[in-house]
Amino acid sequence: MTTAPQTPRLPGASGGFPFLPPLPLFLLQPVLKRIVTKIAADNPDMFDRLGHHRHAYFLIDPVDMPFMLYLRPDPEALDFKALNRRRVLPPHCARISGKFLDLLTLMDTEQDGDALFFSRDLIVTGDTEAVVCLRNALDDVEEPIAESVADMFGAPGRGALNMLRRAAENAQKRKGSHS
Repeated sequence: MTTAPQTPRLPGASGGFPFLPPLPLFLLQPVLKRIVTKIAADNPDMFDRLGHHRHAYFLIDPVDMPFMLYLRPDPEALDFKALNRRRVLPPHCARISGKFLDLLTLMDTEQDGDALFFSRDLIVTGDTEAVVCLRNALDDVEEPIAESVADMFGAPGRGALNMLRRAAENAQKRKGSHS
């Protein structure tokens, strides 16, 4: 595994989500662990699509959020945690960067990853084959990951996902009207 070079911040990505207060990352860790454990338990066949990349580490960088996510999709050693941006980047095979709502729609299988990549709304550095395998594994999941996660939190989770979906749809409309 190698560490990918620092990717420049995406244009217009500094605004973030003003309604989110700073959150101590240690509070996110058990939630992220619960999420990755449930997704893995519900979709054990997903790991076959990853091949040897299941042992790789991925950085998922929502550039408009105050943290990054660190994922190792290995069913024998699952790891999914939030990392502080100010730290030195840990070893990883690939880094996927984009605005939070774009990454969400990608996880929600509503957005074409190739379209995001070629429009430069999504930046991939490092091992692109590993990223393609990860995307293929997510595509094989019966229920979109975003819905599975929202369902874990009941009505409030589903309400939050619906709100985020509307925000993503509105952002896409605004982006379309500016092109």
